[in-house]
Amino acid sequence: MAVDERAAADVLKSLARHLNCLNDDNKSARRRALEAVKRETVEQRLSSGALQELFAGLLKALLKCLSDPAETCRYTAVQILTGFIRAVPRPEDALPYLMTALAQRLGGKEILEPAEELRLALMETLSLVLEEVCGRQLAPYLDDMIKILQRTITDPFPEVKKESCKCAISVAQSIPDHFHLQAESLLKPLLQTISHQHSQVRVSVTQAIGAVIQHSTGKNVDEVLSHLAQRLFDDSPRVRKAVTIVVGNWLLHLPDRYSYFHKLIPLLLSSLSDEIPEIRSLAEDLWKQVGSQWEKENEDDLKDKMDFLLPAPVLYTSGVERPGLGCRELVVRNLSKLLPAVGRDIGDWLVQTRVKTTQLLRVLLLHAEDHCTQHLQSLLTVLYHACADPETDVRAQCFESAKLLGVFVSPEVYLKLLLPHVEDSTSCSSASPWAPLMVLGSVLRGSSREALGPHLIKIGDTLAHPEVCQGSQQAQYLDQLLVCVDAVLCVCQVDCAVISLQLLKVLVSVQSLASQQEQCSKAEASVRCLCEAQGLSGACELYRQHMADLLQWLSDSHHTWTSYSIQKTQLEVIVGQSGPVVGEFLPALLPLLKSCLEPSRDPEMRLHIFTMLSKLLLDSSNTLDSQGRFAEYMELVMQDLLLPNLVWRSGRSAAAVRSAALSCLLAVLHGVAFPAERVLSVEETLSTQLISALEEDSKLARLLACRSLHSLLKLTTQQLNADSLNKIYPELLKRVDDSSEDVRVEALKSLSSWFSSLGKNYDPQSCRPHLEFLFQQLLLYMDDPNTKIQDSVLEVLKVASEVDGRLLQQQTEAVREKQRSPEYCDKLLQHIHSL
Repeated sequence: MAVDERAAADVLKSLARHLNCLNDDNKSARRRALEAVKRETVEQRLSSGALQELFAGLLKALLKCLSDPAETCRYTAVQILTGFIRAVPRPEDALPYLMTALAQRLGGKEILEPAEELRLALMETLSLVLEEVCGRQLAPYLDDMIKILQRTITDPFPEVKKESCKCAISVAQSIPDHFHLQAESLLKPLLQTISHQHSQVRVSVTQAIGAVIQHSTGKNVDEVLSHLAQRLFDDSPRVRKAVTIVVGNWLLHLPDRYSYFHKLIPLLLSSLSDEIPEIRSLAEDLWKQVGSQWEKENEDDLKDKMDFLLPAPVLYTSGVERPGLGCRELVVRNLSKLLPAVGRDIGDWLVQTRVKTTQLLRVLLLHAEDHCTQHLQSLLTVLYHACADPETDVRAQCFESAKLLGVFVSPEVYLKLLLPHVEDSTSCSSASPWAPLMVLGSVLRGSSREALGPHLIKIGDTLAHPEVCQGSQQAQYLDQLLVCVDAVLCVCQVDCAVISLQLLKVLVSVQSLASQQEQCSKAEASVRCLCEAQGLSGACELYRQHMADLLQWLSDSHHTWTSYSIQKTQLEVIVGQSGPVVGEFLPALLPLLKSCLEPSRDPEMRLHIFTMLSKLLLDSSNTLDSQGRFAEYMELVMQDLLLPNLVWRSGRSAAAVRSAALSCLLAVLHGVAFPAERVLSVEETLSTQLISALEEDSKLARLLACRSLHSLLKLTTQQLNADSLNKIYPELLKRVDDSSEDVRVEALKSLSSWFSSLGKNYDPQSCRPHLEFLFQQLLLYMDDPNTKIQDSVLEVLKVASEVDGRLLQQQTEAVREKQRSPEYCDKLLQHIHSL
């Protein structure tokens, strides 16, 4: 001891001159003096005892140098102080003067130290003091340290901020018994700094907040939670990791943690869904520790549950480890407090918040398991809202959560709450009527086949209800209907046979309402799945099984159909997809068509039905006549479906209907093998309507009328009486002079068939005036400027020559010289001579 004192005295004696120079006006002199002090003290290999004596002798002079005008002098003084604190055995002896000086430089209303590097050096000195001096020795200086930290935490220099946070943590841990009285005063500067642009500063502030709250009175937890929650969205993984550690430690060690479980648990559980594996793993470990600790602390309450642990549900999410009993119980006991907050945040304007909230909801449900049942109503409300979110990530998490409800909740319970919302979507979300269907589809996916079996009929009837399957034309709504059908088929498979009809009605309705081909394709794929589930070979077999019920389903409302009714499109889908099955159900189908095609019904609707009928007739062998029995219904088709709609009525819509009816009539006459006697039974009425149609304003209608007469004459070859034939040809002659070339050509083809139809019932002698007139007119058209018409007329007259060649020869020779060119007359005469 005496040796150390002598050595210190010798050094101080040698430094006397340098110490005097510290008061010199010259900056360089003061700097050289400080460097000399540094060389002779902390840089020398002196004993710790000697250094302790030197430190005591030089302390005041060095602290005075902290106010030196020269930055280099102040910096050197700080270096010397730091060297002494590291080397001396009792640095606490210097605290009375040192802390006062530091508080003066850094803790005033205005920080006196202008240089940021020096402020950092001073904070590093304070950190060193806190590391070297422990326990209660720091307590008397707590006020000074708090003043310093309040100022330096908000320092403009990021490095000073970080060092200040480090000091705050050390102060809190060193003197917790005293610190809790002052802890609150550090929160304001910390919260002001937590959103700093430097991620490492945010990490340091988060860690400091953790330590300050941990050693505070606990009254300010609510004040900091919202700020920490925002840091869970931080772009920096280090910041999110820091928040996870802080919250985990609070859940483990915060004195009043039980009061804050419902506020802290969501923060830690949110980290279980972090995109960084390290953070997820850290959160899992902390959460397990929290659950285990809570389990031990409440062992008496959990004794029965621990002794009789229930197994995880059969359909528990694969690849996910079931949380421990303590973790599950913590969530269950706080779920009623957590769900209202989840409901609020699910509608937040920030996408990140909504995504995090839906991720949290999924984690909560995994922990709550069958306890979800008692909160089902509020959970469904939250899910309806989330399903309507425009963000894909939000909806994806929502689907996963809904699927978990199917795993944990009995169908009897969730269907009782969910199906009424499906039937009346406005009761929960008028803006998104598909939301209940979205939730239902996902819940069904999570359910087991055994659990759903007894409720299939209820599900099928709900989906097939007109208010549901025809509730909206929106693409999203129809997509969700298909999702529900696919979910039922996927889960219940062959059991779906009991609701096969209901599911088919839904799929037919979707195709009827769909405006996109993609949706129709999906519905057709679902029809195939429905067939496979029942072991049927294809859609035809499925429709054969249900055709009678489907037609009855449509017949129940056919009297009210209009052009806007979905039923007309449903009928088109059914007959279009059932193919040859249609021919097996003509007794049920044709009366339905008759009712829809009555002239008093909506013209637009009739036009739609005729278009559908035309497609069927054009492929009659594979549709209406697949069983070879369509001919039996010829009179009904003609007299009840077609002919009433050929009667002239004013208006464009009526004209369009007549054209459509003519198209169907042509398909009937051209494509179906009707016996001639059946055609003859309606020939008179049919001819009258076709002759009338030849005068239509529409070119298409006139064209179809000509073609229909052509087909009629071919079908009734040589069986029409003379009176009927003589009524037809004058009208056809008029069409030869039509404004449309196509109509003229078709009229000539019909006249050719007319001549071929003259059988033994037609006496050329008694009908000679008709033939003379007809030959005269045709010979006149054979001189037409249009060579195509000339060629067509020539072919007609060649056929006519077989009826009365002599008369035709006379008529031709009489007009030969009158025509512009005798070429066609010569060809005709040559043909007559060859007979």
